[in-house]
Amino acid sequence: MRAKQKVRQLAQDTFGYESLRPGQETAIQSVLNGCDTLVVMPTGSGKSAIYQIAGQFIPGPTVVVSPMIALQRDQVQSIEQQDAGGAVLVNSTIGADEREDTLRRVKAGEVEFLFLAPEQFNREDALDSLRAAKPSLFVIDEAHCISEWGHDFRPDYLKLGGVIEALGHPTILALTATASPLVRDEIISRLEMRNPHVVVQGFNRPNIWMGVERYDDAVSKKRALLERVEQAEKPGIIYAATRKHAEQIAAELRERDVRAVAYHAGMKSQEREQVQESFMTAEGDAEVIVATTAFGMGVDKPNVRFVFHYDISDSVDAYYQEIGRGGRDGEPAKAVLFYRPEDLGVQKFLTGSGQMEAAQVERVAELVTRHDGPVEFGALLEESRLSQSHLTTALMRLEDIGVVESLSTGELVSNPEFESGSSALVEAAQEAVRAHGEHKEFQKSRLEMMRGYAELRNCRRDYLLNYFGEDIASPCGYCDNCDAGLSSIEIAEQSANDGEQPFPLNSQVSHKSWGDGTVMRYDNDKIVVLFETVGYKTLALDFATQNHLLQPTLPVQG
Repeated sequence: MRAKQKVRQLAQDTFGYESLRPGQETAIQSVLNGCDTLVVMPTGSGKSAIYQIAGQFIPGPTVVVSPMIALQRDQVQSIEQQDAGGAVLVNSTIGADEREDTLRRVKAGEVEFLFLAPEQFNREDALDSLRAAKPSLFVIDEAHCISEWGHDFRPDYLKLGGVIEALGHPTILALTATASPLVRDEIISRLEMRNPHVVVQGFNRPNIWMGVERYDDAVSKKRALLERVEQAEKPGIIYAATRKHAEQIAAELRERDVRAVAYHAGMKSQEREQVQESFMTAEGDAEVIVATTAFGMGVDKPNVRFVFHYDISDSVDAYYQEIGRGGRDGEPAKAVLFYRPEDLGVQKFLTGSGQMEAAQVERVAELVTRHDGPVEFGALLEESRLSQSHLTTALMRLEDIGVVESLSTGELVSNPEFESGSSALVEAAQEAVRAHGEHKEFQKSRLEMMRGYAELRNCRRDYLLNYFGEDIASPCGYCDNCDAGLSSIEIAEQSANDGEQPFPLNSQVSHKSWGDGTVMRYDNDKIVVLFETVGYKTLALDFATQNHLLQPTLPVQG
């Protein structure tokens, strides 16, 4: 029987799939061919089926890194219901004896799938057991967590590249529901994927109507939101930028007899679980959840009829991921941004926080170099007296420029080329701060892309898909601008200016100050370029061409 037929037969017989969805079969074959594979597909499109099926054909266990215990449990239960080789999990909720027995079973080849969170690799017993087990497939779920450019960066994910190498580089399968080309590149780089095969499928969600409502003051904006929620078909999700906003809106909705609950990171873990269950389950009594971005990963409620944003997201990446939680059953859903230009100030403040000083970075570098061997993060945290976030950022920047290296155990070692007290170390610290400044500028540029979406006078779906490297042939006909006929007007104006587009889309250009970049889109008389160092920049096309600000550098990618 041919390989494809075997895959389809197993998908039917073992997992009950009548057929594989677009992208699934391509990704499975890529893994079976031994290719490191990055899969970008929306939640609910069956990414887990890729490793479940591929794992059956490859000798050796499958390791699945997943950031949330609830997600791990769901996947283990799903596999246990099938005759798929068995699945176990290792996390902070199990006792020492159960942990030891679980790792023994994996090492003995008694189970096919091991689920664990990335921080588990800080323990030598886990890494030693996996080395002995010789896994054949290493799966990273929610792979965008490894990218600073992603919307849910997790520092624990940074060690995974070292872990993979320590295990002999089994075939890598990285899975995410949203990743722009920039995020994809960073995932591939940080995981050190070899000759990666990238599978992108299903960014277009044609059943989600997209719109923006603009307001001049906060009072009218909130009043409109409350009225829209009252009138809307339930259940639904409202995203807010702050805990205060989440709690206030939930309370005011309850005053209007809407069964609403608030959800944010400031709540106790047990309370968050109860709130989430009240919204996610059919038995729960919450019909609307008002949440910060703390609510998101692993959320797969199929019948969400609306996703409203009371506050603007900090990037298109985050916004698209959040509105994608609507309409997963394929039925119509609405995604509306309630926009006030002044609201950008909140995100600018949040984006601008977390500045680094050269003295702090130099101190961290000195602390690492003074240790004769590997040093644990906790020890550095105590010695440096920095916050966990500041220390993590400093180490990340130092690792990017080769001053320190993160081991698979999570420990840090210094590069012997940078001695304590040397001028090279001082210069490296300054370079790290400069790189951090560039990163902050890049983050601000992504917020400007979000402003571009909010103030767009063209097809909103086309704008979002273009951001992720996809195009649609014509206006979607299912957004507020298309409904108002604005998209057709803009297309006519754009067509009149087609001859004035000197640089093809996706072509490479250079700028004297900003360096190399990629042409992302044209907005009538403007050009948007993604630069490697400063992020997204929007330039007046006439001014840029007349003053020769952009120069072509490479031929267009076919």
